[in-house]
Amino acid sequence: RALWTLFLVTFSGGWPSYVQPLVTEVSWVYALAFAIYVWVVVFAVTRIITATFLKDTLQAASEDAEMILREQKADKAKLANRLHELFSVADKSGDGMISLEEFRSVVQLPRAQTYFNSLDLQISEACELFTMLDD
Repeated sequence: RALWTLFLVTFSGGWPSYVQPLVTEVSWVYALAFAIYVWVVVFAVTRIITATFLKDTLQAASEDAEMILREQKADKAKLANRLHELFSVADKSGDGMISLEEFRSVVQLPRAQTYFNSLDLQISEACELFTMLDD
């Protein structure tokens, strides 16, 4: 019976009607004890609910960030493979190296221009980069 009363005191919101007889007939200290009890329980429940929502939110945000990083890494790997294929086609001599003439012929291809645009490189910048790397 005491546990049921504590349950009602905590969750019914009508705890003054249960505590009033104790305060008026026994001592005012019971009001203080019940007030502290209700405050602690409500505070604890609120903290638990808040922590649960916060945990779920942080986990979702973490998964989103990881997913974005995985997608960026996969995009870079695809682009690197495409550029490798493109430069393999450009190597007409088959010696594993690309001459400036071979590079200039490959950058004229629409596919190459698309790849360079995805890297935020202009064709003129790509040619400058080639000459810098070639030296």
